[in-house]
Amino acid sequence: MAPLEYVRATDVDDAVATVSADPGASFLAGGTTHLDLLLKDAVISSDRLVDITRLPLRGVARAGDTLRVGALTKMEELAADTTVRERLPVVREALLAGASTQLRNMATIGGNLLQRTRCRYFRDRTVPMCNKRSPGSGCAAVTYGARMHAILGASEHCIALHASDLCVALIALDARVHIEGAARQYTIPLTELYVTPGDHPHIENVLDHGDLITRVELPLLPLGARSGYLKVRDRTSYEFALTSAAAALVIDDGTIASARLALGGVGTVPWRAREAEGVLAGAPATAEAFRAAAEAAIQNPFTVPGTAFKVELAKRTIVRILETVSGVNP
Repeated sequence: MAPLEYVRATDVDDAVATVSADPGASFLAGGTTHLDLLLKDAVISSDRLVDITRLPLRGVARAGDTLRVGALTKMEELAADTTVRERLPVVREALLAGASTQLRNMATIGGNLLQRTRCRYFRDRTVPMCNKRSPGSGCAAVTYGARMHAILGASEHCIALHASDLCVALIALDARVHIEGAARQYTIPLTELYVTPGDHPHIENVLDHGDLITRVELPLLPLGARSGYLKVRDRTSYEFALTSAAAALVIDDGTIASARLALGGVGTVPWRAREAEGVLAGAPATAEAFRAAAEAAIQNPFTVPGTAFKVELAKRTIVRILETVSGVNP
């Protein structure tokens, strides 16, 4: 094992400056994924870990109709927050579906947003074909078979899945992330944080090296809105999604006044289903409208033999979450 230096950051500026100045440095927070990739799987490299766990980036606070969540807030803390329970059930359900209690008490919100793919080819360093690890080497998932992989936002160069449950709910809510870098401080919609693979699968987000997510802002749903999260998986706990969906509806006298829908288990990035939202807005809350929305959501999927089943499963997942949130019986 190569030498590894451990540094404890004293403040945000210090942490950002240290990592930005050193191409071999990386941030360490909960470490629930980063340490596996670095020490166990050895598919990423770093010779300096900058511990940010004691920085003042933890906590949940309400400011008007917005919930401000520090990047170092634990998943379990956010799930237990009163405002999340009352106004954002979709977030709570996604958090509770995302990991075991032990992991939720370690994993941070910022780390969850930036978790790496669970593609078994990416995580197996003995597999030479992985465009994420070695650009230009090919995609073993496309060539040799895949199941827990993406069908939306995918290409022949990469079908690796973004596995976060929480991000699906946050994408549906128009969450925004605050980022501090060595040269700038900026805020962007969460939808703009991620990059689909195209012909550069090794680039997963818009962050520069050393940029640090400091806070996530969640707009609260309107009073009376109904929301929920549905995760379809091979077993009932501690398993990643085959398909999932986060939905929020405002229904007025049987008509859908507004709709938010995002998908997981199917995208190379957390997937906002805006075409489906357009179908739902102004439509009656009926099974027919939900099926039409599901068809609109899954457009031009990129499938391999092992993932083709996800097209129909994703549509059924969408219909089921919309039925559940709206209270419409099938």
